[in-house]
Amino acid sequence: MIDFKEKIAIAISKITNIDADEIKRYIEVPQNNEMGDFAFPCFKLAKELKKAPQMIAEDIKNSFFDGENAEISTYVGKANVVGGYLNVFVKKDVYIEDVMKEAITKGSNYGRSSIGNGKTIVIDYSSPNIAKPFHIGHLRSTVIGNSLYKLYDFLGYKVIGINHLGDWGMGVCRTIAGYLMWKDEYDFTTRPIDAILAIYVRYNKIEKEDPDFKQHAVDALKKLEAGDEEITKIWKWIIEVSLENYQKIYDLMDCKFDSYNGEAFYNDKMDRVIKELEDKNLLVESEGAKVVMMDEDIPPCMILTSQGTTIYATRDLAALLYRIDNYKFDKCLYLVASEQSLHFKQIFETLSKMGYKEYADRCEHIPFGLVLDEDGQKMGSRKGNATTLEEIFNESIEKSLKIIEEKNPDLEDKNKVAEKVGVGAIIFNDLANSRIKDEIFDWNQILNFNGETGPYLQYTYVRTRSILRNLNEVPQEADYKLLNDKEGYEVVRLIGSFADTVKLACDKNEPSIVSRYLLDLAKAFSRFYNEHHVICDDKNVQNARVLLTKVAGDVIKEGLSLLGIRCPEKM
Repeated sequence: MIDFKEKIAIAISKITNIDADEIKRYIEVPQNNEMGDFAFPCFKLAKELKKAPQMIAEDIKNSFFDGENAEISTYVGKANVVGGYLNVFVKKDVYIEDVMKEAITKGSNYGRSSIGNGKTIVIDYSSPNIAKPFHIGHLRSTVIGNSLYKLYDFLGYKVIGINHLGDWGMGVCRTIAGYLMWKDEYDFTTRPIDAILAIYVRYNKIEKEDPDFKQHAVDALKKLEAGDEEITKIWKWIIEVSLENYQKIYDLMDCKFDSYNGEAFYNDKMDRVIKELEDKNLLVESEGAKVVMMDEDIPPCMILTSQGTTIYATRDLAALLYRIDNYKFDKCLYLVASEQSLHFKQIFETLSKMGYKEYADRCEHIPFGLVLDEDGQKMGSRKGNATTLEEIFNESIEKSLKIIEEKNPDLEDKNKVAEKVGVGAIIFNDLANSRIKDEIFDWNQILNFNGETGPYLQYTYVRTRSILRNLNEVPQEADYKLLNDKEGYEVVRLIGSFADTVKLACDKNEPSIVSRYLLDLAKAFSRFYNEHHVICDDKNVQNARVLLTKVAGDVIKEGLSLLGIRCPEKM
């Protein structure tokens, strides 16, 4: 495929004597193609060339097609200046043919890249606490992390997905202690996770009224740490039951992990952290606790409490050392809510002080906002809204089924279609906007087939497949110049930017970039479909439009899969 950005960058480089790779990084794709197919912001060169941006743009434009730059006229039709931007218009026939041939030839591999070959990305996401059903609070970490896993994999990276389970400490030991006292009062045969949660809630209620009751959990933790056979057996059973519950959700979300090493896995690996900190004289006593002093305005990072016990920071550092040793990662991402930003600043700075600055610089906390209901309240309290992901997915699937039965009562496999639509609606609602923004959970919006939603994108894909099913056969090639109308070109233009969109989403660790792109593509295809008959009397025109329809559908389907959303073939 022709790299038009590179061609333009080389032409500008010859005029300005500035490195073409640097120029290429700055070249943008305008939202409105009437402003050009590509735009170069000359503000970037003002300081270096000691000229006003508009003057730089005019100089480049005046020399753009001259002399040794003559070759660029093969690819570019014209260039103009708007403000400090050089706007470049490619030759539409060349661009359309290049994009369409590439997309048809590569099929499902269109947009894939090898830029990540030889590089390893570790992504720590989801990470629920065992002994509880999968809670709404873990939705965003799971959805965003799963999409980033797929996006990096699409670019050729070796991706290690880690589910750092909360499987140790007082939380689970409250459940163990309660189980030992009350197990005969509960039914564990049908939905054991519900009975386990009921025990946990009951224990906490009593402890709140009687603080001395906490001792039962403390005793259970001591026995668990000592390897007590009975306690260990109960602990492993709780993990097993919890994972069975989680796996149902992960399967619905097309979500996988390469490791389930949780907190317990690092129990025998924390001594190394403490020893290295002591050997490097980094541990300082503070009010009985052992801490590492931070630079600037960051509070000290506690490693050992005044009782001499380890905490989250100790475990996270042990996990990082393990990941350095075993994965030698090029990047390590933590999908954790924004409230934990300080924690990760402390962890990464401590790692750097320990002598692992190279790896500390490769670590990044990927924060995100809260899940709020339509009234702007944090989801979690039971005020009529579901609090577990299983409840939420089931309700979404049921609502989707009801809509499908109203719109298409004769549809085959309605339950399977409803599952893809219902689950996809929840995922897309999470990924539709920047991850740092709070997510609004509004059923009326989530399941809207006409708005900027998952069902709308799935329906657009289904419509492309419906068109193709009406043909005896789909052509293998066509005269793509026949797509050189306003609506057709806009669809091609968006298809051509698919690979760059995926790269940008990874650069910013922001799946919503793909979500917004897919909405733009679906809207552009709808405009094309409304303005032009795909099936028409002129077979040459029909062949070109059919292949454009096929490719647009293929890209929407592939893009949704990168978000963790499956597409039905009919709706």
